[in-house]
Parts: sequence; C-alpha cells; structure tokens
Amino acid sequence: MILYPAIDLKDGRCVRLLRGAMDQATVYNDDPAAQAASFAAAGFSWLHLVDLDGALHGRAVNGAAVAAILAAVDLPVQLGGGIRDMAAIERWLAAGVRRVILGTVALRDPDLVRAAGRRFPGRIAVGIDARGGRVAVEGWVETAETTALDLARRVEDAGVAALVYTDIDRDGTLSGVNVAATADLARAVSIPVIASGGVAGVADIHAVRATGVIAGVVVGRALYDGRLTAADALAALAA
Repeated sequence: MILYPAIDLKDGRCVRLLRGAMDQATVYNDDPAAQAASFAAAGFSWLHLVDLDGALHGRAVNGAAVAAILAAVDLPVQLGGGIRDMAAIERWLAAGVRRVILGTVALRDPDLVRAAGRRFPGRIAVGIDARGGRVAVEGWVETAETTALDLARRVEDAGVAALVYTDIDRDGTLSGVNVAATADLARAVSIPVIASGGVAGVADIHAVRATGVIAGVVVGRALYDGRLTAADALAALAA
C-alpha cells in the first residue's frame, strides 16, 4: 500500500478544503514547492497534487506551482484537476508528472480515457469523487446520477493504472475514511483503488491496510494539523 500526502493548490498556495467547498479553504503553506520538499524529506514515496482552481475552470490554473513542485523533488507525482483533453494529458506527462488523474472527463468523455490509457499505459488514473454514492464533477459543483461503481465499471477496460476514490462528505473533516465503501469498490473492479477523504490518524491507515484490497490512501489535513506525523504514518504502513 502507498501513502500519498496531498498538496491541494488554490491561488498558488497549499490549502485544504472542507467537503470540497472552495469557500472553506484553510491555507497551510504559501510555498507548495517547500511543502513538497518537506514531504519528500519525511520519507514519502509519492505526492498527490490537485489543481483545485483547474478543476473548477476546466483548465490548468496552478501550473506554475505544479512546475515548481516538479523541480523541487524527485518523487513521482500524480496530478488531477482540470485535465480535460489529450493535449493537457500530453503536456503534463511531458513536464514530468508520473500519472495524471482524469475526473470530470472520465464521466463526460470515456473515449478519451480509453485513448489515453492505450497511449500512456500505467500513467493514467481516474478520479471518482462521490457525494452520497453519486459522482460529483466540475470541481464537485455538479452531482450526476451515475454512481461511483457505475463509473468504475465503465472505465475498467480503459487501461487505467488506478482509481482514486474520494468520499466528498468526509474530505477534510477528519471523520475517518469510508473504508467499507472503498473496499467494496476495490473488490468490485480489477483496477487498484486508492482511498481519499477523511483520514484522521494512524488508526485509519491501519484500517485501510487491514482490508487487504485497497492499494493506497491519500492523507491531507491530518498531516497538516499535526494529528498524524509522517513518521507514524509510514510506520503504520510498514507494520
């Protein structure tokens, strides 16, 4: 299992949202590259980046911050937020992003996901962000009728490397990972599933790991608030 410390970018700064609400942003670092370097020094093996403004506007907005992070660390990076066409996918992969995460476009244009999966094997992930079990898109502003499981099954043959499943109702709340729903999704499809949203402490990492079917977990506010140290998180991973 892999731990992914999260760097969510808004207005060029490192923030955390509460249940995806853009007006509920807490700024944790004005220098995202320094934050990335801190995570690298702590021993994490991946970074999870989200261009929050990009997700809302459908195009890269915090590109300068992402570029600064890529220049500051050697860790593999997965990036989501506003990546809606093949040109954007190509641009970010060429810039050094290891894996791009397709969210809104996975629902709107599944053919693009399949084309990208064929063209860039192992470097495409799909972000499934769910509110009440239904997929939310366009920066989580719109909620579709499609369920998380329906979308996962639609892209199962698309050649994607992973699904990042976010329970929006728990994101940024420190209320605990929705382990049951994430594990059910992981058992229902053949694509590795990464849990996101709600990590409150080391117990969540143990719970996710104990399922034996969840491939990774994104950790955000708990790290920034000091409720979970990098050392304890990585120790739980290795236990």
